[in-house]
Amino acid sequence: MLARIVSPTPSKFIFAKRDFSSEIFISRLSYYITDEELTNAFSAFGKIKDARIIRDARTKRPKGFAFVNYASEFEAQKAVKAMDGRFIGGRLIFVEIAKPKPDDGGG
Repeated sequence: MLARIVSPTPSKFIFAKRDFSSEIFISRLSYYITDEELTNAFSAFGKIKDARIIRDARTKRPKGFAFVNYASEFEAQKAVKAMDGRFIGGRLIFVEIAKPKPDDGGG
């Protein structure tokens, strides 16, 4: 999504990319965390639409990171500010706004 900022001369426009998202990325999670524990830890900051722990395809064990999708960007920002650098399950976690998937150009 692009935001248009008008300069003093109407013929020139500056386009700034908005990188807002309601999805957050959590890294350095315990390999023993459950879906319920993840949801409980992050539900205090807003309505969670989806919470998923990423698991190994073969062993089905957690890989140590997860994504949480909130109902709004504001709730996601609150969660990042409150939870980044906290301990959950004995591990220091890092929380940030999730970056969009890179476009593979496949069309």
